[in-house]
Amino acid sequence: MKKLFAALALAALPAIASATCPYNPNCLSNPYGAGSPYLPNGLNNPYSPYGSPYSNQSWTNPYATNAPKLYDSQGNYRGQLSANPYAPDSTSNPYGRYGSRYSPDSINNPYGAGNPYSNNPIYVVPQN
Repeated sequence: MKKLFAALALAALPAIASATCPYNPNCLSNPYGAGSPYLPNGLNNPYSPYGSPYSNQSWTNPYATNAPKLYDSQGNYRGQLSANPYAPDSTSNPYGRYGSRYSPDSINNPYGAGNPYSNNPIYVVPQN
C-alpha cells in the first residue's frame, strides 16, 4: 500500500506525473503546488472531497465507490485511485488488473505501467 501511495505521489488532479517534479506546480510532491494540504480540491487536503477519509470521491476512503480515475498520457485507463482493496478497478486490489504487481496495466508493476523511468505520465481525474 505504501508503494502505491509513493508511486501516486507523483500525480496530480488532471496534472502530469513525473519522476522528479518538486518544482512542478501540478505535481503532488510539490508542497506549494498540487501537493499542498491547503488546496481546496487537492488530494492531500483531508477536508477536500478528494482527500477526506469520509468522502465517497476520496482516494483515502476505503469504502469509496466514486474514487478518482487514473489515465496515462495516451488515454489508457489505469484503474481507480482508491484505498478499497475489494473494488475490481482499485489500484489497492492486489488481485485485480490495476492493483496486481504482475499485471502490465497496473501502476504497482515497476516493469509495466508503473515503470518509474517511463516517459508516459499518469493523470488523476476526479469523477463527478
